[in-house]
Parts: sequence; structure tokens; C-alpha cells
Amino acid sequence: MSLQLEQVHAHYGKSHVLQGVTLNVGNSEIICLLGRNGVGKSTTMKAIMGLVPPSSGSIRFKGTAVDHMATYRIARLGVGYVPEERRIFPTITVRENLLMGIKPSVNVGIAPWTLGRVYEYFPRLREREQQRAGTLSGGEQQMLTIGRTLMGNPELVLIDEPTEGLAPMIVEEVERIIAAIHQAGASILLVEQAIDTAFALAHRAYVMAKGTIVYSGKTEDLKSNSAVRRQYLEV
Repeated sequence: MSLQLEQVHAHYGKSHVLQGVTLNVGNSEIICLLGRNGVGKSTTMKAIMGLVPPSSGSIRFKGTAVDHMATYRIARLGVGYVPEERRIFPTITVRENLLMGIKPSVNVGIAPWTLGRVYEYFPRLREREQQRAGTLSGGEQQMLTIGRTLMGNPELVLIDEPTEGLAPMIVEEVERIIAAIHQAGASILLVEQAIDTAFALAHRAYVMAKGTIVYSGKTEDLKSNSAVRRQYLEV
């Protein structure tokens, strides 16, 4: 098992955001975490990365407890994070942003991500490599954020809302890239509002409501479960 969360609780001040989240991501799986806005999906990602320390429960990556580990150490273990806010460095070039993400590979079984390899997946970034990142379109910034994360050679990639606000043509390109990253050997935990994207990519899905998991199962089963989708996803 790549990632395991057991009864994870987390707070923002007095606000009890995560209320016993349990989920897992297997090796070479794409898992989607679904739910309405404000139910705790992004907080779950931040808890895994150590950005929101859990108040109780356990988080393990490849069997190692990471729930009280510094974020940089979690990243060095092989966890990559693509935040919803993208968090590019706007005043430096595309190439310099990508180089900022370099970390040595910890898994000899996965081909290392180099600048050239990232450019193969994202030819648009090659075309704009000397352009300041802040001048890129929203879709290009999303590609840059994913590319920078890959430069850290992650075994598990956490991707938060990758298609939000993007044009349909760019959404299709982002979906293709996520599928390709999975084919290259990485496990993926995906937070996504677009249910069609989730169904197109994920093997299994978890649905969150009010800080807890209310449904888990194969995406094919969720497709046919109209009651869960109406109650928790409004689709």
C-alpha cells in the first residue's frame, strides 16, 4: 500500500475540519476524492503533506508514519503535491520554476524526471521556457505546477483541483497528462470537482461530507449509484 490514513482528525483553530478520515491509495492506483466545496478535501491533502498537522489518527506512506513529519521530509520520501493555488514563482522563468522542483529519485524502478522528459510531456512549456511564469495562461500555469512537482521524482502525486477554471480543451490535455503520469509509474490521489474527469481517470473514489468519508468504492459503482451522487455531489 502506498498511502494509508486511519481516523485522521485535523483542526483550523477551533474548527474541527477532518473528523476521522480513513482512506488508502494502493501502488499504481489513481484514487479520486470527491465532495462539495468546504467538506475537507483540500485539508486532507494538506494533512498528508504536513501542512495541517493532524490532531489525531495516523498517516503512513509506504509503511512510514508521516503524520508528525516536516513537509520537506515527506516530499523527500517521494510524495509530490500539486496545490489548488498552483503557487508558481511568477517573476522567474518557466525553466527556473521547473529547476526549483528538483529532488533525487528515491525509487530506482521509476525513470527519473528530467527537464527534457518534462518538456516531452509538456511541449508548451518548452516553447515558453524563457518566459516569466506569471505571464502564462491559467492552463499553462497548471501544467507548470504539475511539471515542477514531477521534477521531484514522486512515487505518489497529490493533485488538488487540476481542472478548475480551465477551458474544456485544456481540461482534456490535463486529463491526458495525469493518465500519462500514472502510466509512468506514479500513484495519484486526485481531488476533483468535475465528476466526468474523476470517472475518466480514477480506479476508485471516496466521497467526503462534513469532514468524513461517507462513501468508498469503484468509480464504476459510483456511476450507477445515483442516490449517493444526488445527496453528496449534486449530480
